[in-house]
Amino acid sequence: MKKRTDFIIGMLFAIATIVFIILFLTNDMFFNWAFERHHNILSWYIRPLFIIPMVIFAFKKSFTGIFASIFALFTSMFWFPAPAVKSPQVLEFLSFEMDYLKGAWTAPKIIMSLAVPLFFFMLLTAAWKRNMKWLIGVVIGAALLKIIWSIAFSGEAGMSILKPALLGLIICIAGLYYYFKKHK
Repeated sequence: MKKRTDFIIGMLFAIATIVFIILFLTNDMFFNWAFERHHNILSWYIRPLFIIPMVIFAFKKSFTGIFASIFALFTSMFWFPAPAVKSPQVLEFLSFEMDYLKGAWTAPKIIMSLAVPLFFFMLLTAAWKRNMKWLIGVVIGAALLKIIWSIAFSGEAGMSILKPALLGLIICIAGLYYYFKKHK
């Protein structure tokens, strides 16, 4: 694909991601519909796996691949049907997340929420520069901060993300290590 075409398609995915986030945060019906499906913990397990293609496409310097992967990561929260049976711990944690997202956006909350785009920037920069140590450090740091944030702010309910976060971390590190070793 030509660089210009790749860039244009990539920017279309970036815009689609921004539109999705705005719609998600401003439309209560869509927000509730998406969160009903996010109760299916399969979405919790699949989301970290999008880091692998994101990094591979940054390694290849493909804007389309990078932003399509980010779009897929954000939208994957509602790819699965709402579960018939819901874990009380998952319900409590997602209730906390919903309140967090729909609550007042104070300066500390805005600063804390900037960690998400900062993570993407650091991850993609490390991959773009092909710095494996920095890349693995960013992935590990992000997983640990997500776990710490979840437990610190939602208590025992935050433990519900422990297994998906750790398994995602292990798979990401193994997948990225394999890819970098194969393409060195």
